[in-house]
Amino acid sequence: MTALHMNPLFARLESAERILVAGAGGGFDIYAGLPLALSLRHQGKEVHLANLAFSAVEGLPLDDWLAPDVAVVTPRSAPHQAYFPERTLAEWLALHGYPSTVHAFTRVGVRPLRAAYRALVEHYAIDAVVLVDGGTDILMRGDESGLGTPEEDLASVAAVAGLEVPERLIASIGFGVDAYHGVSHGLVLENIAALERDGAYLGAFSVPRTTREGALYLDAVAHAQSRTPDFPSIVNGSIAAAVQGSFGDVRFTSRTRGSELFINPLMAMYFAFELDGVARRCLYLDRIEDTHLIRQVSSRIEAFRDELPRQRPARRIPH
Repeated sequence: MTALHMNPLFARLESAERILVAGAGGGFDIYAGLPLALSLRHQGKEVHLANLAFSAVEGLPLDDWLAPDVAVVTPRSAPHQAYFPERTLAEWLALHGYPSTVHAFTRVGVRPLRAAYRALVEHYAIDAVVLVDGGTDILMRGDESGLGTPEEDLASVAAVAGLEVPERLIASIGFGVDAYHGVSHGLVLENIAALERDGAYLGAFSVPRTTREGALYLDAVAHAQSRTPDFPSIVNGSIAAAVQGSFGDVRFTSRTRGSELFINPLMAMYFAFELDGVARRCLYLDRIEDTHLIRQVSSRIEAFRDELPRQRPARRIPH
């Protein structure tokens, strides 16, 4: 039990010396973990970064692989690739004088992804893993009317749940961004309440722009948008807009043309959880345990959904 003036997430990581912060859902998810990673580093922790990659990492040279399915990405990796969030982040880290390696996991099923995580954990003697989701679909049980895009998120949860690491945590930021993918955030709140009853919810806190980490995050997102102008991150763009105090239907990329956004302060808040608690409440996690390919994860989730007698209907937030 911690005191009210202490942050439970950072309290859980206080004794950790070597922490892996990893983007669970691919794409620019690792950016959603940047404020956390920077804060831990500024506290004197050894912090390593990883991300489930949507970029074409398979073409990287053999010397760039730490182990099967986990590549070591630097500012000089694959300069010909326009879309490479891990390299773009490595570039930004180097610009600001931080260690500039970002590890990239290939999009595989749970078995090889866990092996890749295990190799990374053993290589750096990691004693805490924080999975980060830009959005909230990582918290979906599986019986909701809409799951968002759960394949990568829950493959990551299943992979890390099978690791022997002293601390395994989840941090979700960007509340509301998954509405575009059919997620009911009334059901998200219901799931968080259930995790609280289970003792797995570690509370929430915001990322103010007046903090060092908040300001650096805004700079990193702006840098990524300039380096990937044709495919900027809607999730991190939304979070950054919220950190800056924007509200409502804010435009920061043409990719959201035709959609009505609702940028608000809740998007700038981290919600933190024990990973084991989230894993226990996922109704289909056992079905994806023996997968080797990401398409197997998708098909197993789809089969589970087909067998449900009913889905929990979307729940409106009455405020």
